Amino acid sequence: MTQSFRVHIPDADLEPDPLRPDQIVSGDPRVSGKVLWESADGRQVRGIWQITPGVVTDTEADELFVVISGRATIEIEGGQTLRVGPGDLAVLREGDRTTWTVHETLRKAYSINLPG
Repeated sequence: MTQSFRVHIPDADLEPDPLRPDQIVSGDPRVSGKVLWESADGRQVRGIWQITPGVVTDTEADELFVVISGRATIEIEGGQTLRVGPGDLAVLREGDRTTWTVHETLRKAYSINLPG
């Protein structure tokens, strides 16, 4: 059983989490992150994620996140465009195909539910 804990998200140390080359559309974005908690079955994950400026694509999991710092525009294929910045909460649906244009290094706290 995981114990209760506290993390100061703005200055938490993160580990490099390289993007696949086919995800990078433009620029030289760098990703880092840290898993803070994972359920025993691996289907629920909570953590911190950061990306530097650039444009990348992704296929999303079922995710809720809160932006701590930075700004980005997230275009959802066949759907809406989300402009996110500090204090914004966003939800992405499993299977959403997205293009992230990161204007300022973005750091977020996330909660992901993976399919089982």
